Amino acid sequence: MRIAVGGIHTECSTYSPVLMNIDDFRVMRDDELTADPYFGFLHDFDATVAPLLHARAVPGGPLSAETYQTFKAEFLDRLEAAKPFDAVYLAMHGAMHVDGMFDAEGDWISAVRAAVGPDMLIAVSYDLHGNVSQKIVDQVDIFAAYRTAPHIDVTETMAASYDMLIRAMKTGERPGVVRVPVPLLLAGERSSTEDEPGKSLYDALPNHENADVWRTDLMIGYVWADEPRATACAVVTGTSLAAAEIAGRATATAFWNVRDQFRFGPTTGPLDEMLDIAATTTTRPLILADSGDNPTGGGVGDRGDVLAALIARDWQDALIAGITDRPAVDACFAAKVGATVSLKIGASLDPAGGSVTADAQIITLHAGNTPAERQAVVKIGGVTVVLAARRRPYHDIADFTLLGLDPKSVALLVVKSGYLSPELAPIANPNLMALTQGVVNQDIPRLANKHRPKGTVPFDTITDFTPTPCPSIRFES
Repeated sequence: MRIAVGGIHTECSTYSPVLMNIDDFRVMRDDELTADPYFGFLHDFDATVAPLLHARAVPGGPLSAETYQTFKAEFLDRLEAAKPFDAVYLAMHGAMHVDGMFDAEGDWISAVRAAVGPDMLIAVSYDLHGNVSQKIVDQVDIFAAYRTAPHIDVTETMAASYDMLIRAMKTGERPGVVRVPVPLLLAGERSSTEDEPGKSLYDALPNHENADVWRTDLMIGYVWADEPRATACAVVTGTSLAAAEIAGRATATAFWNVRDQFRFGPTTGPLDEMLDIAATTTTRPLILADSGDNPTGGGVGDRGDVLAALIARDWQDALIAGITDRPAVDACFAAKVGATVSLKIGASLDPAGGSVTADAQIITLHAGNTPAERQAVVKIGGVTVVLAARRRPYHDIADFTLLGLDPKSVALLVVKSGYLSPELAPIANPNLMALTQGVVNQDIPRLANKHRPKGTVPFDTITDFTPTPCPSIRFES
């Protein structure tokens, strides 16, 4: 068995004015792909891998059309050059948006299907925040999505999709996929699987699986993409159409029935209210999530609103990690460590983002491997700020220790995040989430809504829902 492996993985807010380009992606090709820990699970299976190309980027704005077409053309060239192979596995996200195009994954996967023909098996893995169109379902034979948010089962999900692919090849069974749309969209911050009712919903998914139903998934969808495919859905992989439809209906109905029970996990409110709470909190570190500018949700990551608020309050012993601002970083590198410089911080990518102009002492400079990876640590009064030349999150402890910072030692840590990452959540004492501005702000009903399906909650008010299974045209009943 020889399996072609690759894909493209990112999440795009259609509300962001900042287009992604090739430099925003980490691209793995050929043996680099199979040697990377991200694809380490491949070595656990008795199959030969034909590695193609995998491009992955921190979520952001739409891809430029040129960037997408460049990656797609290279992928298809490599797919053709890798022949012969027996099946295809695609590691995707599911919420990619290309400037001027709806359903980019549908376009990508359809092109792969056209290249390999109607008979070859194609398996995909998705983020549960992907938006799944019927076009996608009609091109694939096997589907698996994350069951945790925050995502701690990425490897397990990819391995599950790959395992089903190998199972089908070894046994000769021909699985198919059924999609059951649910007219509902929730922000990821309100649907964490660590909180109810999300926890119980996702814990119950394996209960639907048996010899005929190989995999049951619940897609929350990506709410910050104004696209026709933007909706939640159940997705089921199986060999019996009747059994898959039963599992899909049950999963979709269970989700709909608890739709009004979803809540934000941490204490949440406007920035000023959260800072008022923080001012009277004596435990540490208090971690404040700047949710509207979260780069892992598609935010730009360059807003200076929280920094401005802390300076206005003369806040002491706070650490903000971080703000994307390449001009400010370049100015710090020109001035050197120890110097005090006047910096304009914020709104370097999106002019709508808030900015601050202040005198800043340069504490640390980290050159990275390229100018785009530069980081600077500065201090403005009692606030320490991490500046990054490139959009990125600060969600792992290693992100701080690399810069000589200890996130556990400060009174207030501000990160551009929604729910906290698995490494930061355990140290939060407590965790607050500010409902800040940005291209992934949490005021969902007020988002511009031109292209989503009519009758989608919370943009429209509906109370009745009857789940309607939509099987793949490839499903052999």
